[in-house]
Amino acid sequence: MRPGYPHPLIAREGWPFLAAALAVAALAAWLAGWWSAPLWLAALFVLQFFRDPPREVPEDPRVVLSAADGRVVEVEKARDPWLERDALKVSVFMNVFNVHSNRSPVRGVVKQRWYHAGRFLNAALDKASLENERNALWLRTPDGQDVTCVQVAGLIARRILCYVEAGAELNAGQRFGFIRFGSRVDHYLPLDAEVKAAIGDKVYAAESVLARLAGNG
Repeated sequence: MRPGYPHPLIAREGWPFLAAALAVAALAAWLAGWWSAPLWLAALFVLQFFRDPPREVPEDPRVVLSAADGRVVEVEKARDPWLERDALKVSVFMNVFNVHSNRSPVRGVVKQRWYHAGRFLNAALDKASLENERNALWLRTPDGQDVTCVQVAGLIARRILCYVEAGAELNAGQRFGFIRFGSRVDHYLPLDAEVKAAIGDKVYAAESVLARLAGNG
């Protein structure tokens, strides 16, 4: 399944940055010729950072998809601080070369959204989950399973964007936010979920399966 993309290929969050980078590079090229090459490289970096490719979403309603592109840096039992429960935690670290759009890991209703201001530690560190700026979504699937998806700011990331509030209905793989310039997404799952991902795995938002929720079907 391919969800609708109102802004294919380049995320709308990047349009002002890309326009500014291209304008500066073009002006430099007009004034200084080939000395403008570093600015064109900077514009190319901006272009790749804000790319937002469409994704093929698995049809299985019980799978938990990665909400972000990156590498799995944590798979363990942990305390879900948002729902105050014991859970399985799967964390994905996004570097500056990953796609930074965030997609819903499951189909479900947003029961609650929380925002917490915080620090800007390296997002690869475990303590970033509890100390950094973060935005959490509590998602409930149609069969009553609870999944918490947390956007975590990083050392360079200084802006978390989330476009949904409590009551919103999301399809699996549907775009709900964006984090600028290197960050992390934590997934808190029920203890009886079957984890499919391992530390070090490279994953892609809306395509890669992190776990499968328990139940029939």
